[in-house]
Amino acid sequence: MDPATAHVPAVNRSSQEAYRPGVDWRSRIRVDPGKRGGRPCIRGLRITVGDVLEYLASGMSEDEILHDFPDLESEDIRATLAFAAAREERVRFR
Repeated sequence: MDPATAHVPAVNRSSQEAYRPGVDWRSRIRVDPGKRGGRPCIRGLRITVGDVLEYLASGMSEDEILHDFPDLESEDIRATLAFAAAREERVRFR
């Protein structure tokens, strides 16, 4: 067994089937210069990617966010995370 992967749990078949890679954030995240100062928003709503990331970082669960913001959908939260991950990939530290 490779020591670098010894701590990684094995993935069973049902987990693999439930996993849906590659959330297409482009279909849900939009930038409109006239809305929220040009910050990325979810589906044209006035809820920004940053707002949702802050809610998650503060400890809110997906269910709590969806309850507080009924216009949001689960896919919006996944798209927000995918958008943040894609943006993080472009950041270069010096």
